[in-house]
Amino acid sequence: MEIEISEFLFKTGAAAMAGLLMGLERQFKGKPAGLKTNMLVALGASAFIIISLIFENSDTTDMTRILGQIVVGVGFLGAGVILHGQNKREVKGLATAATIWCSAAAGCFAGFGLYVPLLLFTLSVVIINMVFGYLNPKIKNHHHENREDSYE
Repeated sequence: MEIEISEFLFKTGAAAMAGLLMGLERQFKGKPAGLKTNMLVALGASAFIIISLIFENSDTTDMTRILGQIVVGVGFLGAGVILHGQNKREVKGLATAATIWCSAAAGCFAGFGLYVPLLLFTLSVVIINMVFGYLNPKIKNHHHENREDSYE
């Protein structure tokens, strides 16, 4: 299977835009992985999906293995942004790591050409990060009144 240049550009462009939207929210909040990281993760995931589609009918390509390796590889990348605070019970960066993982999923949607799910998924991630980013400190303050440990 061959891919037209226009289709390649549209798929990778859609992935990069999804990563941009997810990364903007992280960037504005000053998180360790923002705009560039989320865009590159989404772009890379879409490229791996496109490559797998090109070789889909060959005897050596298993789409599920490629998807699985994207999930594992990006999970490893996300683990790098998770930090332990001075208090051993405090963990920071989980939402950023999860957003990186979601950027990879968005890239997969784009790579497969699933643009409506891509849009809905991207908006969901951005809304969740924004709404719960606003609510989290309020919930956390209530949580601290009742417990001493803190997990983000």
